Amino acid sequence: MALSMTPGDRIVPQRFYFYALVCAALAVFAGFSKSYFLKGLFGTPALYPLLHLHGLVMSSWFVLFGGQTLLIQRHRSDVHRRLGVVGVLLAATMVAVGSAVVIVNAREGRVPPGAPIPVIVILSFSNLAVFGALVGAAICFRRRSEFHKRFMLLATLSLLPAAFQRMPLDFLGLGVLPTVFGLTDVFILVCLAYDTWRHRRLHPAFAAGAILAIAWVPLAIVLGGSSAWDHFATWLIGSVKLTT
Repeated sequence: MALSMTPGDRIVPQRFYFYALVCAALAVFAGFSKSYFLKGLFGTPALYPLLHLHGLVMSSWFVLFGGQTLLIQRHRSDVHRRLGVVGVLLAATMVAVGSAVVIVNAREGRVPPGAPIPVIVILSFSNLAVFGALVGAAICFRRRSEFHKRFMLLATLSLLPAAFQRMPLDFLGLGVLPTVFGLTDVFILVCLAYDTWRHRRLHPAFAAGAILAIAWVPLAIVLGGSSAWDHFATWLIGSVKLTT
């Protein structure tokens, strides 16, 4: 017997991705409200032009992801595919601009007080690399929507550490890195758990993508504390003394 699917059955799974995006976007807004979105209300220092560009492309990513999700809900896959080209270009721009911001901030010492700059640099670069890898996987599976949308969601959630870093979360008493990356992992695992519960199985895209999105952090911290990385980071950043 063939199973029929009502329009509501098709829409509910897509709403999950939209609601997950809304939660992630709210976290980004909360994290960057004082330094970017509402900086005029808080009187925070002016941003240099590259940071303005960085904020613009990051914000555009969330807007595009939301629009793409709504297009699928409305069965406009033709428009969704055309906008996908914009998404590829935007993702590449995010990685390029983000890398430049990492270097500039390291050169000027714009890192959390007391933070070892080599570790901050490798965490930032690794985060961008993971985002790019997940977007790349989504592009490779663009004709298999069940893989594509999960990789895209994980790529978007991988952007959250920078937002959590800027929130006043000291009351948790966990330390900066466990808090920042722990909350990101919670976002990822909640999405994975809901998807697994709904479909009664762990989707391989979520399994592989979540492992990558979570496991890279301890690996990057270990590498960031090595002398080899310290020498490379010193060469990369320039004349700034990176060890603290």
